[in-house]
Amino acid sequence: MSRFEKYEILKTLTEERIVAVIRGNSTKEVIDTVEACSEGGIKAIEVTYTIRTASEVISHFASREELIVGAGTVLDPETARIAILAGSKFIVGPNFSKDVAVLCNRYQVPYIPGCQTVNEVISALESGCDLIKLFPGNNFDFSYLKALKAPIPKVKFMVTGGVDVDNITTWLKSGADAVGVGGNLVKGSREDIIRSAEEYLSRIKGELG
Repeated sequence: MSRFEKYEILKTLTEERIVAVIRGNSTKEVIDTVEACSEGGIKAIEVTYTIRTASEVISHFASREELIVGAGTVLDPETARIAILAGSKFIVGPNFSKDVAVLCNRYQVPYIPGCQTVNEVISALESGCDLIKLFPGNNFDFSYLKALKAPIPKVKFMVTGGVDVDNITTWLKSGADAVGVGGNLVKGSREDIIRSAEEYLSRIKGELG
């Protein structure tokens, strides 16, 4: 493992600016969805542990150099360790867990916890988190992110929840360093998902370069 791997993973997530959040009802469905997102140009993938076989899916893609696959909906250190052993490159939670932060720091894997308030963000920062998930994003107006960043301007945020093709660039222009996109991106047929991925990336490139 490169000693710069954690930094490089975080750098890739913020440079790509969009993370596909994948859920599904079967291993095959999830694998097919990841493949479609990849074909559409999205490189950062979050496989959620709402899927019973999430570890199997993560392991399936762990060696794919063109993808960066992480684990989502991680609530405890036990799940985080299982995901890391399966090959997860980053860990995402809907909440902040000190225990998960400690474990991820031990293995030098980025932990992206869900936070809503300045106190939660500060606690996550003090526990070594370099990228914070504002979740659920649809609970907030775009101005809230600017307000959060006012007292802590150097914090990097990934907004997840309610992000769609119409508001993605507004979130990014409002201070988000990345966004997580789920249902609006990964619904429909394989061809639908490919087209949707291409549309998201085109919108980002067209408005933000």
